[in-house]
Amino acid sequence: SAVGRGPEVPFRSEAYSISAVARGKELRLTLSALDPAAGPPAQDLVFRFGMSGSFRLSPAAELPRHAHLRFLTRESPPRALCFVDPRRFGSWRLGDAWQPERGPCVVSEYQAFRENVLKNLDDRAFDKPICEVLLNQKYFNGIGNYLRAEILYRLKIPPFEKARTVLEALKEQEQERRKKDPSLTLSKKVKLRQENPDLLELCHSVPMEVIIAEKPLLDPENPDNYAAFKNWLQCYLVPGMSSLRDRSGRTIWFQGEPGPMAPKGQRPRKTPRKKSPQLKAEPEALSPKVTPRASKQRPRAAAKPPKSEEKEEKEEEADGPRKGRAHGRRKVIAAPALPEVPPSVRRSRRMSARRGKGAAPAM
Repeated sequence: SAVGRGPEVPFRSEAYSISAVARGKELRLTLSALDPAAGPPAQDLVFRFGMSGSFRLSPAAELPRHAHLRFLTRESPPRALCFVDPRRFGSWRLGDAWQPERGPCVVSEYQAFRENVLKNLDDRAFDKPICEVLLNQKYFNGIGNYLRAEILYRLKIPPFEKARTVLEALKEQEQERRKKDPSLTLSKKVKLRQENPDLLELCHSVPMEVIIAEKPLLDPENPDNYAAFKNWLQCYLVPGMSSLRDRSGRTIWFQGEPGPMAPKGQRPRKTPRKKSPQLKAEPEALSPKVTPRASKQRPRAAAKPPKSEEKEEKEEEADGPRKGRAHGRRKVIAAPALPEVPPSVRRSRRMSARRGKGAAPAM
């Protein structure tokens, strides 16, 4: 498209096929002419999806918005396979090479991924909290923000525990297993791991629950399926969970204590729970028992929480829930004057008149 940020694709063919292979957070497409002798040589493209990139197949006459790259079919009417990216964080590049700084894929190269982590625990990268290391694509290629929250929550690991502490304990457990029973068959090892999975095993199995299931939980062709994905989440954005920003500015959701390496100056924030419908009726039920002035203030106080909920939903605000609540209280106090205010203003004027001129005539 005219606004696409990716390079031009130097491939033109009347009849060609597209094949794909994924590795972590990257996807490689290969365009191949059906007649290699008459067509151009094969062309590889490697995609990164950012936060909103996806592929969609749609009628060529009804292209989705933000369709930055399109592959047209020859059928009638024609359709288009589109790379759609509303936020433009995604990208593609020519060639078949994966990014060199990315490690083995947590899904398709599990054994290589596991070995890559355990043999490099001396790397300074593992001096950081485990929640931050899980986003390091050199070692955890494929793990993103929601996956790290779900993995740590299932194992009850504080997100700001030192990564090396967590993973060295895992390495020791693996060595002890081999010493105790080196004759374990592969099937028995698999069964033991399924019953008591460790952190690296969950880095493999949790993404599989989302993308390789009878009905994938994240399907761009089926937006309604997002409800199933939300129901699958146990921690990420779940009401009642706490959140903090890590040192890279990303928000991590968790339950319980954050861990010894939690950022200083921040307090965990609770994801707000949905309000019960009965709360709206509460001020009316209390109104006979309170003074007229209080009854008029209560509806304003009750109307305040929805605004605070809007603030919570904004992109990962930093610390300061107390400050926000205080700010809200000031707004309530500074609300437009009520009908009772004019008499008080008149009384203050009478008092000032008496002080300045002696006894003032009654009004």
